[in-house]
Amino acid sequence: MSLLSELYGHSLALLTDLYQLTMAHACWKSGLAEREAVFHLFFRKHPFEGGFTVACGLEHAVAYMQELRFGEADRAYLESLAGADGKPLFDRGFLEWLGRLAFSCDVDAVPEGTVVFPQEPLVRVKGPVALCQLLETPLLNLVNFQTPIATKAARICLAARGQPVLEFGLRRAQGIDGALSASRAAYAGGCAATSNVLAGKLFGIPVRGTHAHSWVMLFDEEKEAFRQYARAMPNNCVFLVDTYNTLDGVRRTVEVGKWLREQGQEMVGVRLDSGDLAYLSSEARKILDEAGFPEAAVLASNDLDEHTIESLKDQHAAIAVWGVGTRLVTGHDEPALGGVYKLGAVREDGVWRYRVKLSEQAAKISNPGVLQVRRFSHERGFEADAIYDEERPPAGPWAIVDPLDPTRRKQLAQGAPCEDLLVPVFRAGRLVYEPPPLSRIRERVVAQLAGLHSGVKRFLNPHSYPVGLEESLHETKTQFVMQARGSAGRQGS
Repeated sequence: MSLLSELYGHSLALLTDLYQLTMAHACWKSGLAEREAVFHLFFRKHPFEGGFTVACGLEHAVAYMQELRFGEADRAYLESLAGADGKPLFDRGFLEWLGRLAFSCDVDAVPEGTVVFPQEPLVRVKGPVALCQLLETPLLNLVNFQTPIATKAARICLAARGQPVLEFGLRRAQGIDGALSASRAAYAGGCAATSNVLAGKLFGIPVRGTHAHSWVMLFDEEKEAFRQYARAMPNNCVFLVDTYNTLDGVRRTVEVGKWLREQGQEMVGVRLDSGDLAYLSSEARKILDEAGFPEAAVLASNDLDEHTIESLKDQHAAIAVWGVGTRLVTGHDEPALGGVYKLGAVREDGVWRYRVKLSEQAAKISNPGVLQVRRFSHERGFEADAIYDEERPPAGPWAIVDPLDPTRRKQLAQGAPCEDLLVPVFRAGRLVYEPPPLSRIRERVVAQLAGLHSGVKRFLNPHSYPVGLEESLHETKTQFVMQARGSAGRQGS
């Protein structure tokens, strides 16, 4: 049983927009349902005004595609839908076709934890066009949320400069699934643990927690609250000290810590959740050190993100562990990736016929072909990424063209180390890929970030990593755009 089945216990085939089903119905009725097509899932700009994005969500997408079936209850619901004239929206024959539908696509995808860039396909789906269309919404749903959360976590962990970051966002997350997906993505992106116990159980993530202000307020004396908590949880004593007066609270934890030490246990630390965290953490550190508790950590929470943490680090705050909640699990400043899913080509009479979507905005003109991404490296790390057409790879030297500015071009050194980012996941509907455990995804994120120039990873005005269309693909795209514009003009005249 997959995680999706364990969580929901019933078919998720209807986790889609209605227009995916109406298009599939139109394909079926027009005799086009089995025509082979290729679609690409990609995004157009980095979240959080950053210089990189961390791909995430593939494991759940794999589980969805493996289990895609339109069961009897799904078809009964669709049969109940009516059109504008009050008659059934879908033909019975189409619903019977849905009942026989089996997942049969070729799918290639970028492994989770890979750093990726605008215009690069994260997922490529090749197969019967109606089935490909039915996958659009669920794939976007599963990738568009976890990817920015993993990216946000990676940014926060970079700001923490090697110190542990704990994900504390369950109570502010967007519902049950949002909380679980966010915990998974945050751990993949680098967080050390979560407060979400269900996520800990489902994903094998370490769980951490302290106590709330309400615990302290149950007692007439703050010291007694700490002592009773220490009696109950002697091996988990992180005391929240800002219920009344923060530094007085730290002094009281010292007294309880000494008592705890007599019992053979050690105080783990104190948590600050309000006030001037730079000043209070430094003062708390002095109190703990002078009292003989140099190993007791100072933890901080309170609406933290990468920018706040970076500022506190620059102020030499004496914080050793960071608890990050709302601004992480909600992707506070950009809660969705903005990924899209576009048709690249259809196969007619055994030949791929390329398709391009036009727009007045250059960033929104789609790239034609059966696309792959090749990453080139040098001794210092990653050098550049080339988006190319697998059906027409270059025969000679590689060069890339900026898709938004064709005057910007880059020649890539012959013989440079390189790898293709999209790897086979399904072939003819059969799973040929084993999703790695979260621990390996975390390791991949660290390795991938190490391959990026430091300027790409900075938060303010990051350097642009070189990504472009392989030169012959750029020429093909230009040709098809010109043809499409000409065709559109003739149709309008």
